Amino acid sequence: MNQESFIANIEESLKNHWDYPALSDYKAEPKYYSFVAKQIAKAHIFFEECGIKKGDKIALCGRNSSNWAVSFFSIITYGAVAVPILHEFKPEAVHHLVNHSEAKLLFVGDVVWESLDEKKMDGLNGIILLTDFSLVSSCNSCKKAYQRIEEKFRKRYPKGFRRENVKYERENINDLAIINYTSGTTSLSKGVMLSYKAVNSNLLFATEELPEMTVGMNIISMLPMAHMYGMAFEIIFEFMVGMHIHFLTRVPSPKIIAEAFESVKPDLIIAVPLIVEKIYKSKIKPMIDKTLIKILLNTPIIDSIIKNKILSSINTAFGGKFNQIIIGGAALNQEVEAFFKNLGLRYTIGYGMTECSPIITYSNWKTFRQGSCGKVVTRMQIKIDSPDSENIVGEIMVKGDHVMMGYYKNPEATSAVLSEDGWFRTGDLGLIDKDGYLFIKGRIKNMILGSSGQNIYPEEIEDKLNSMEYVMESIVLEQEGKLVAMVYLNQDMLDKEGIDIVRSKSIIRKIKEELNKELPAYSQISYIYLQEEEFEKTPKRSIKRYLYTSIIPSKKPIE
Repeated sequence: MNQESFIANIEESLKNHWDYPALSDYKAEPKYYSFVAKQIAKAHIFFEECGIKKGDKIALCGRNSSNWAVSFFSIITYGAVAVPILHEFKPEAVHHLVNHSEAKLLFVGDVVWESLDEKKMDGLNGIILLTDFSLVSSCNSCKKAYQRIEEKFRKRYPKGFRRENVKYERENINDLAIINYTSGTTSLSKGVMLSYKAVNSNLLFATEELPEMTVGMNIISMLPMAHMYGMAFEIIFEFMVGMHIHFLTRVPSPKIIAEAFESVKPDLIIAVPLIVEKIYKSKIKPMIDKTLIKILLNTPIIDSIIKNKILSSINTAFGGKFNQIIIGGAALNQEVEAFFKNLGLRYTIGYGMTECSPIITYSNWKTFRQGSCGKVVTRMQIKIDSPDSENIVGEIMVKGDHVMMGYYKNPEATSAVLSEDGWFRTGDLGLIDKDGYLFIKGRIKNMILGSSGQNIYPEEIEDKLNSMEYVMESIVLEQEGKLVAMVYLNQDMLDKEGIDIVRSKSIIRKIKEELNKELPAYSQISYIYLQEEEFEKTPKRSIKRYLYTSIIPSKKPIE
């Protein structure tokens, strides 16, 4: 890989993997690297004719698809700034982010486009539908440019578009490449500015750590492409090494994901805890909770046979071919992790943030230490803001090539987290052991101070709650000096066992009783509120905690 140019790495991949499949919408015919190169060339002609200049912003908003990826690589190789926007954001949020980023063009999915109002994005010169690259709205110059694409393409490449025609102007490695928004809410949205250097350093990390991933191998893209975790490690890395990326273009339900694993048989799996935990709770836990299995798992010799059978069934569920499962985006439930580690599953957990493009810590599954998030990656430094980083929890701080340039048009927010000498305050709390493994305790803004000055980390209580029978997910909050929890029960289990709302309340009371037996007096739960619907999630599938602090006073707790 080229150490000094991200664009050079895209160019080389297109040339080197010309005859290999690159991108497929799930169950559709693949687009080859040669075809992608031709599409990029046509996009560049359109950008030129539209008057798009190097450094101009181009927004992308749609579900995962091969055309989303083609559009992204077209923008980057042209020297424009890509502005990925999560397709699940509300229409008013999309309008706001398009305007805030000063985007000149918008590539948009058909479902998103139906709910948008182009009059509320009057800075745009054109809007292109991701479904078929048709122009659905434009100024006169862009409309004429669109009509001339094929003619201009034929004139520019009279002998046909060939491998040697793939040549892009190199970037200044420190220039802005991507603006990635952390939220769609007007008051909360911050545009994270990522340089070519930061994105390229993440690519270099992946190629260094995963040398066995190579041309012709397969991966499923199921994380949002508009989020840096999915973009960096399900799209960019795989495209650069010549892998075949299969996009789940529909909402990736557990059923669709399971079918995709079976048919694609991915060589690498990038996941968030929610996906892994759902497979564990729905397929594995009911099996290991059976009395006979529990006995056999505690019987010497037989236990290894049972474990091997369980491991085999898990491997099959994930397609049976994967090198490892890399989990990130949030903490994995301790019960699930302990079981997987004991089983010998090839998994590891990394840690990152959008502001770090995104990776901060990682360890290969063979060296990974249970409960940790691995060690700091190359070209990055890490420290704990604490007098004793092994024993006293403090804020995690990082510095290095992956760190953002700042927040777009928001110097106040930038200076609050980024020091003049480059140290970024993550807002996360943790410890680093003597061997350099990072252990995350929670978010600073979530930490609750007990009545006697104890630090209470809601995430640790939630982890215990989520391990309990019937509990699908939960959050712990402070209410009038007391700790309370909101719990969403496993609806499939309730339906299967015919449990109504009255019995659900009885289950909640039992959960509270069992939970408090495991907790010290200062962190015991006073009340539990029954959450009737799944909690609303962020792009990385963690709960939007801030949405529920104002809801609790209006809900009635289960006594």
